[in-house]
Amino acid sequence: MKLVQDKYPEINQFSGYGEQWVSVNGIRQQGSLLVSATALKPWRPAGFDDLQREDFTVVLSEQPELVLLGTGSRIRFPHPSLSRDLIEAGVGMEIMDVGALCRTFNALVGEGRKAVGLVLFD
Repeated sequence: MKLVQDKYPEINQFSGYGEQWVSVNGIRQQGSLLVSATALKPWRPAGFDDLQREDFTVVLSEQPELVLLGTGSRIRFPHPSLSRDLIEAGVGMEIMDVGALCRTFNALVGEGRKAVGLVLFD
């Protein structure tokens, strides 16, 4: 699905997504990603079943107020112990499918919110 991006060219926004890929600022990306308004980098876990506590701890370096976890084409909830460091830092986390992550992330960063999107695929 293509998402329209033209309002905020100075920040990262999702411009499309499909099976096993997302597009950020018009550039197609594959594999697990960490995306903030100003950062776009690979994220360690190869998939949902590979998640570890350290994968969420590394997100804190982006100083988010909210983390969006996209778990592929369906919603899967990680064990709460994995995101313990986020909880202790007072950072909220929402779990959703990748399409919802893309749309929600764009809305939040468009409002100036400090959101981080974590993209996983099936």
